[in-house]
Amino acid sequence: MRILILGAGALGGYFGGRLHQAGLDPCFLVRPARAAALSRDGLRISSGLGDYQAKVSCITPDALKPGWDALLLTCKAYDLAEAIETIRPALDARTAILPVLNGISHIEALSNAFGRDRVLGGIAKIQAALLPDGTIMHLNDWRWLTFGETAGGMTTRVENIAAAFSAAPGMVATAVPDIMAQMWEKLVHLGTSAICTVLMRANVGEIARTPGGMAFMHGVLEANATIAAAEGFPASDAFMQQYRGVFGDQASAYTASMLRDLEAGGRIEADHILGFLLDAARRHRLPSILHEAAFLHAKAFEQRRDAKRLPT
Repeated sequence: MRILILGAGALGGYFGGRLHQAGLDPCFLVRPARAAALSRDGLRISSGLGDYQAKVSCITPDALKPGWDALLLTCKAYDLAEAIETIRPALDARTAILPVLNGISHIEALSNAFGRDRVLGGIAKIQAALLPDGTIMHLNDWRWLTFGETAGGMTTRVENIAAAFSAAPGMVATAVPDIMAQMWEKLVHLGTSAICTVLMRANVGEIARTPGGMAFMHGVLEANATIAAAEGFPASDAFMQQYRGVFGDQASAYTASMLRDLEAGGRIEADHILGFLLDAARRHRLPSILHEAAFLHAKAFEQRRDAKRLPT
């Protein structure tokens, strides 16, 4: 199977490195500077599940041609428009695009660009970071890649991808018949953590220890689940029970990556998470005041960041 991976950062580099470790020889589509670093130093993974270092195949956008079975798309949601134009020369009729971006809106954007039958749904559950020296640091034991057809059911292509990826150590790749339902559950969870921790500028445990904090987070969780149900993807009882526990843990240090990016003065996925949920709530005429407040907060931060008025 010929596999192309856009980027060799924390997520794409980790999964791609594990696929390389299994002998699949994926190719990384990277900018010239990253290509030079990979050529010089190889791809390096530091992980409690086993370190790995190897020279890997890479290609720059100017040399890209068709001929790929699967394309793993691992960019940030705010880089999607650029990514679409970057990958366009790689696609032909046989290529399945497997995006593992946060949110849901990228499915429509990719389908509009390349056709819905080309696009799979996907979820990555992993915590990793790209260190300044180029090492990919795997931060815990999360290593899950879940994917499937957006129309539902199982097909030969997702089964073939799962079979190929299953040989990779240090990751668990699973094809499922209900990926859109699972993506909506992830968005319910991600949207709750983003709304709560961004508005309160605190982690889950700190919010839960305040008067009314736990009830506040549970209310946001229920509101997001109501949005998902209105879209046709009700959250399961098991999911809701699990995440009531997550957002009720007074000892938790958990925070949304959006808050970490915001506090670092970086780019954030406000439109793709907070804005998407707000639009959905309005579309179904559901209460949206907390979504409005969180989205306004995030967009005001972007204005301040772009004006270079953030604290140093």
